[in-house]
Amino acid sequence: MKRREFLRGAAAGVMGGLGMTLAACSSAPAASPTVAAPTAAGAAPTAGGAAEPTAAQAAPTEAQAQAPAQGSSLPAVEWRMGTSWPVSLDTIYGGATVLAERVSELSNGMFKITPFPAGELFPGLEVVQNVSQGTVQAGHSALYYYIGLNPAFAIATSVPFGLTAQQQNAWLYHGGGNEALAKLGDEFSIQMFPAGNTGTQMGGWFRKEINTVADLNGLKMRIPGLGGQVMSKLGVTVQVIAGGDIFQSLSTGAIDAAEWVGPYDDDKLGLPDAAQYYYAPGWWEPGPTLHAIANSDAFNALPVEYQNYFKVASWESNLNMLSKYDALNNDALERILAKGTVQLKVYSDEIMTAAQKAAFELYAENSASTPLFKEIFDPWNTFRSKVQKWNQTNELPFNTFVKNNPI
Repeated sequence: MKRREFLRGAAAGVMGGLGMTLAACSSAPAASPTVAAPTAAGAAPTAGGAAEPTAAQAAPTEAQAQAPAQGSSLPAVEWRMGTSWPVSLDTIYGGATVLAERVSELSNGMFKITPFPAGELFPGLEVVQNVSQGTVQAGHSALYYYIGLNPAFAIATSVPFGLTAQQQNAWLYHGGGNEALAKLGDEFSIQMFPAGNTGTQMGGWFRKEINTVADLNGLKMRIPGLGGQVMSKLGVTVQVIAGGDIFQSLSTGAIDAAEWVGPYDDDKLGLPDAAQYYYAPGWWEPGPTLHAIANSDAFNALPVEYQNYFKVASWESNLNMLSKYDALNNDALERILAKGTVQLKVYSDEIMTAAQKAAFELYAENSASTPLFKEIFDPWNTFRSKVQKWNQTNELPFNTFVKNNPI
């Protein structure tokens, strides 16, 4: 879908719909860069090798800041952030709340972002559309929900048999990923910042045991992104359902299977009570990035300091979420299995092999039909080969030894 078609009729009202408050209050505390700015030591390197922009940068121009005439303080700014997540999922919804809290802290309370759960402002799978149109200034979502707008969005999050979380971050920050994805964002008047990662996900909940490709035929499964398209190639009837609605659909038999994230979140959604078989691995999401999304007009209107606060907070949210999931998931899995009602299963080699073959056939199809997908995918795939070779050289032997020689 071309940007002009997507935004038809919306352009005239974008800034009006932004609802951005740039109230230059002389009585409000100034967000002094010398008071609340992380140093370069806490910043991230970019793909070009420089440090990720710190919170303190050069002072904004008068036009950028829209500050008082005397230029003595930065303006008060209030944004709304729509998300794809229910509040009950504290870790993934935390991608938005951690970002908002850090932006407020860095700006001494002058730049405030209020996150909203899925469904409160608009459906959880319509974040990109609403940020693009200016309904809200910002969002937090998984970009692979929007492959209907452009299949290249999937690469921003995760694709089947793609990159682990560590490899994904390496590609985004040092392998040209963020720069490549910026072209995609330009088509929809959005800017995208990595702001979370769940780590390798689980392979989903099934109401019956799955051993062969034939067992997948006709199965109704909740699974988004290109992973869903691969499952479709294997005979699955795919549905995309927001996280908060999965339990109801699975427990009533409206669907036969569903994937979400991993033990910690799956347990919070009640999925162990809705299906008996829990599969690994989530080959369709080996390291999915979640993104903070900003409307380009709104972001460019911010003072430079506020832009950098947003970038730094996104970086912290990205690191925090992955660390938290890794700390919580094993305990959650043990709690689930201790109930005695769930069987932990591993996908058969037959299913994995068929899925991998179907995935790369799908990539070839998308490359042929969507130039931007090919432009992003080809260098991504080259990076994938190199980073996997390196990790197979160092991490694989270590992990294999530790697994085979427990103490």
